Amino acid sequence: MVDFGDGFLWGGAIAANQAEGAWNVAGKGPDISDTLTHGIMAKEIHTKIEENAYYPSHEAIDFYHRYKDDLELMHEMGFKCFRTSIAWSRIFPTGEEEKPSEAGLAYYEEMFSTMKRLGMEPVVTISHYETPLNLVTKYNGWTSKKLISLYLRYCKAIFKRLGHLVNYWMTFNEINNVRTIPYAAAGVLLSGNKAERLSQIYQASHNMFVANARANKLAHQIMPKAHMGVMLSLSGAVIYAGTTKPEDVLGTYQLQRRSLFFADVQLRGKYPSYFKRMITENHLTLDITENELADIKAFPSDYLGFSYYRSSVYETGVNTAGGTGGLLGKPNPYLKISKWGWPIDPIGLRYLCNLLQDRYDKPLFIVENGYGDEDKIIDGKIHDQERIAYLKAHLIEVHEALQDGCNIIGYTWWGPLDIVSAGTGEMRKRYGFVYVDKNNAGEGTLRRMKKDSFYEYQKIIQTNGASLFEEEG
Repeated sequence: MVDFGDGFLWGGAIAANQAEGAWNVAGKGPDISDTLTHGIMAKEIHTKIEENAYYPSHEAIDFYHRYKDDLELMHEMGFKCFRTSIAWSRIFPTGEEEKPSEAGLAYYEEMFSTMKRLGMEPVVTISHYETPLNLVTKYNGWTSKKLISLYLRYCKAIFKRLGHLVNYWMTFNEINNVRTIPYAAAGVLLSGNKAERLSQIYQASHNMFVANARANKLAHQIMPKAHMGVMLSLSGAVIYAGTTKPEDVLGTYQLQRRSLFFADVQLRGKYPSYFKRMITENHLTLDITENELADIKAFPSDYLGFSYYRSSVYETGVNTAGGTGGLLGKPNPYLKISKWGWPIDPIGLRYLCNLLQDRYDKPLFIVENGYGDEDKIIDGKIHDQERIAYLKAHLIEVHEALQDGCNIIGYTWWGPLDIVSAGTGEMRKRYGFVYVDKNNAGEGTLRRMKKDSFYEYQKIIQTNGASLFEEEG
């Protein structure tokens, strides 16, 4: 019998800022996602909310009010876990209150209790691209060490209230995207010359490393059985040299290492030796203390959660700027391309799992993988065969990675319900097994409808992966 072993955590993943809506309900304060009329990768950043503008996150898919019905759909698919995030400003509206919001804590307590009742382990990201807006305008986000203590106050409140319901936590979503999308990942508004901007990025990163370590310490004090993970965007770690030219091979390795730098610090407990050259060559000015380094060393993360969507190809002189989906690069003639221009590379996921297992030797959790597409309703149904093909091909490679010896504890498909795209702020780019009736202009009934992929994933989970290897017909 070919399967994924006992206890494999099948599930799906969303984020509060892309799904909940109810942006100002029950005392919730504004966060950075509430200021964006577009996706987080847009170049124009605004920190004020205009009256007549359309903000996708303000209603999103109204998961806030509909989560019980939505979780029933996830239960029907057979989910063993469900990943979501807590909106920091539901608990501390400005991020600086002395006491947490009872309404916010009660909301998540009921949500996670519902998951447990339905047989799903909550997998919770503590901060997922939704830093309270006040902390951005007042402190410039994570460039300030002030946020470390404020974040720990937030962690203490949710650990004490929700720790009996949650076993799997991740401190920050895609923390390495501080480098590519600093406003979303760290609430940072960059300014100054190149050296100053990079110093702001790496100071924010360091402050988040310290917060991660101290949150790990706090979690294990309050919740001894908790698993504390770090979460990275690692599509950028699957990068192939475009030629055998030594400069391209070295450049490929250096780009891959840039993606893995954040895991090196948080899983190995220290800054890697190559960071010294980064400081020197980029003229970085950083405030790093011995006590902070001691905490990073003493309290590393327990497991590595990561996203993977695509691979890329590097060649000297080719643009490698990127965002949530990974790095850009040279086209790969051996791979098919999605409608949004992303290469489809299932084997890249197996490669990544082996790379991470060899490098860190810690449990791996694939917490984001998915396929964005436009869906068409035909005779009341959605036949999303390309999404099904993507799902099956990637899961077959996950199974191969398990056979390779990788310690993979679970897989959560990104966006099991259609949600607002983080990269573009639109609904047209859909990932879900469940269709949500809403368009890019915010129009629609929000009605939920199962796609063909719903039943395919249901079958995969029911057979613990064995259906992936059944011959069709």
